[in-house]
Amino acid sequence: MKQKRSRRPVGGNSGTPGGLEAVFGVHAVRALLERGEAPRELWVQEGSAGGRLAELVEAAAGRGARIQARPRDELDRLAQGAAHQGIVAFTTPLAFAGEAELWFRLEDWSREEPPLLLVLDGVTDVHNFGACLRSADAAGVHGVIVPKDKAAPLNATVRKVACGAAESVPVYQVTNLARALARLKELGVWITGTAGEAEALVYEADLAGPTALVMGAEGKGMRRLTREACDQLVKLPMAGSVSSLNVSVATGICLFEAVRQRRG
Repeated sequence: MKQKRSRRPVGGNSGTPGGLEAVFGVHAVRALLERGEAPRELWVQEGSAGGRLAELVEAAAGRGARIQARPRDELDRLAQGAAHQGIVAFTTPLAFAGEAELWFRLEDWSREEPPLLLVLDGVTDVHNFGACLRSADAAGVHGVIVPKDKAAPLNATVRKVACGAAESVPVYQVTNLARALARLKELGVWITGTAGEAEALVYEADLAGPTALVMGAEGKGMRRLTREACDQLVKLPMAGSVSSLNVSVATGICLFEAVRQRRG
């Protein structure tokens, strides 16, 4: 079931630091600490939760976080029904990396191994975005590219769904996606788009070289200019009655096909 959560500064009568973002759940908070971030404040559910979360609490305290025990109903209200698992950290909101950094990092990646990039065109649902980031992290994707318009934000919900991947996978925001794809092609990256009407299956495509895998929004798919920028279009074989998969599920399947090919 989808979890509803909002990205909003916390503060006011609750005594929490304003202008920060709430990060919910064990995996997301652990990833935050492993990344080297120091949360300003950490809320831990009163009662037995403190014992099982002792390691995270100690690590956060060691980085200067103010630890506060809070009743479960207060955490429930803050998380708006999400599974907070008894722990909430307040930290600086995540930000997208810039386009200039993408081109700089691409040179570094190319020296080590063929880069694997994930491009999300029009994916605006934060749950799908978070799930795509989780798959990208698991598949060893070098970076995720999103357009400035028609893209989900990097908010608390994304961080929760991604289970730490939002902190570990760089997400690059570009002003003009079609133009960015054109430059990727100039730099030797092969652009593979996914579309239900494609003739070739993803298993027939060569994903072992420098690859940017483009996933479109559910229903509408890729936008026209994005589609035209692709070198090839592929699809997943659908043997049942449904015509398509959730974009995050399809992303995972396609990325791990690239992993399989790269491992020989």
